[in-house]
Amino acid sequence: MTFRNIFKKDGGESSGTSKKDGSPPPPQKPQHPEFTFIRSDTNTRDVLNLPDHHNPQQQDKGHLSLDRPHSSGRPKSPLSGSRLSFSTLSSSRRRSNSSAHVPADLPDISLTGDKEQQWELRAAKLAQGGQPSPGIMPRGYGEEVVAHSDDNIQEAIRLHEAGELKKSTEIFGRLADPNGPNNPLSQVLYGLALRHGWGIEPNLPRALTYLQSAARNSAAVEELALKAGMTKGGSAKGELVLAIFELGNCFRHGWGVQKDPAAAREYYETAANLGDADAMNEVAWCYLEGFGCRKDKMKSAMFYRMAEKQGNKILGNTWIYKDKYMTGD
Repeated sequence: MTFRNIFKKDGGESSGTSKKDGSPPPPQKPQHPEFTFIRSDTNTRDVLNLPDHHNPQQQDKGHLSLDRPHSSGRPKSPLSGSRLSFSTLSSSRRRSNSSAHVPADLPDISLTGDKEQQWELRAAKLAQGGQPSPGIMPRGYGEEVVAHSDDNIQEAIRLHEAGELKKSTEIFGRLADPNGPNNPLSQVLYGLALRHGWGIEPNLPRALTYLQSAARNSAAVEELALKAGMTKGGSAKGELVLAIFELGNCFRHGWGVQKDPAAAREYYETAANLGDADAMNEVAWCYLEGFGCRKDKMKSAMFYRMAEKQGNKILGNTWIYKDKYMTGD
């Protein structure tokens, strides 16, 4: 089971249905799953391996490492070999569907330049609520802190999979402390623990706060990387996209915050354009149902097809391949 499969949907209806979004049940407590960290963008999907200090070949790895699978079984990126129209995506910004949780001055996506970099900058500003980056690297990303934090995260995941949720969540909480390690990945995981009640009393407002902290901290890392000339962002892109997606879930279902369809759609669409297949399905559902936007079956079909190309297919969605819905590709 992949890392994202643990967290997606969160008790809501399937995005492949046309059922209206009603009052959702409380988040369900899942079984004790295994964690597989996936970092994806519009061109690649990579497995993030936590360091194994019992393996001599990994003794020099003090942070999350990228291990690109050699298998050709994983679907290719939705952009490889496609003619996706980014002008279509960028034109979807409906200012009439405004939200207090979405900055009014988010940068537009232009037809020229690196589209992925533009979406990363947009995601960073969205995560920071439109405020300028403080220009300070979160403490969770100093070299020594990274090595120590990764060891603890690995132990917390081991405890989680062994069913010792209380101990696991306590570790995530310590690493997530804004006045301590301030580690973005731990803030995501601690926020999800608070949301689902994994070894701790559920607290949806606090869960939202930690997810927002994770988004802001990882956004600061990414902005610094992009300003330094890294065209594909820095080491926190995975955390940024994951936090953006989970905040979309909060706004959609009203978890710790009043329901905000426009914000949910914006967060989903941002994560989708940074390669998140689950977000692609969610924003497709938004356009299909007119949730936080005008109904647009062509855009809906386009995002559903993007998700399918990443291996996240919804059964029965054959309508998305009808000729009249293929113009957006």
